Amino acid sequence: MEKTQTLEHFYKHKFNSVPQSLQEGVGHFNVFRIEDCFGPNAKPVSYSRRDFYKVSLVRGKYLYHYADKSLAIEGTTLIFFNPNVPYTVQSLSDNNTGFFCIFTESFFIEKIRGSLSELPMFTHGGKPAYYLDEKQERHVSDIFIKMLEEIESDYVFKYDLLRNYVTEITHYALKSEPTESLYQHPDAKSRITSVFTELLERQFPIETPSQRFSMRSAKDFAEKLAVHVNHLNRSVKETTGKTTTDIIAQRLLSEAKSLLRHTDWNISEIGYCLGFEEAAHFNNFFKKQTAYTPGSFRNV
Repeated sequence: MEKTQTLEHFYKHKFNSVPQSLQEGVGHFNVFRIEDCFGPNAKPVSYSRRDFYKVSLVRGKYLYHYADKSLAIEGTTLIFFNPNVPYTVQSLSDNNTGFFCIFTESFFIEKIRGSLSELPMFTHGGKPAYYLDEKQERHVSDIFIKMLEEIESDYVFKYDLLRNYVTEITHYALKSEPTESLYQHPDAKSRITSVFTELLERQFPIETPSQRFSMRSAKDFAEKLAVHVNHLNRSVKETTGKTTTDIIAQRLLSEAKSLLRHTDWNISEIGYCLGFEEAAHFNNFFKKQTAYTPGSFRNV
């Protein structure tokens, strides 16, 4: 199962090292050029939540999968990401450029009134992407360039200034409107079903008795996808003809059969790693699905 990406994971993934400031456990901020982080041999970005905020100015062609939406980006776009919504990004061209900054809520929380999560681009179900014309691009690019210069400076109050730069970009976006054309997705139900299936499959195979299948309900997946459980259930049903619960149960049963056939783990261990707290619960589930107990199935 894909876990939330931490700042430590981000730095190790991109740079194989962790900054000293992060190790000190204080509020964190950093800024980068996209071309310095995402070359032709870059590792793919996994679909997951992050435990930090991100603001990106991107130039080029991308496909962002954001909660249950797929955003096809071409041109110059300002995009805001928050820790509550999982996402991944696919680069569709080789000459993408731009900037992004990352920061924790604690970097801001003691310095500004209110919460970042209350801003429209960071709210649940908010619209985070804004196309920029040439004038807007120059303005936002200049702010990111100032960030890059300031982060390297010795100015004692540089992080106050960097906070102001992020705030300026945020309000610049709020004064405009999100790009509505990005959110016209006639096949959104297929998209959310595809992501649900992908997240389900990422929990398998179970390779050790200590591994645990933990996302076992539609509610678990809906929370991971940052959508309402009823929306997930309707999308899956209309796309596949099966309920979310049935699909999870079928995949769970398939893995249970494989473990019973191909491992020497005892039945309690198999039940536990498949998310059943009690062996009796696993027995009842397996018998309901197959008419066999796990033990009798293993011996057939």
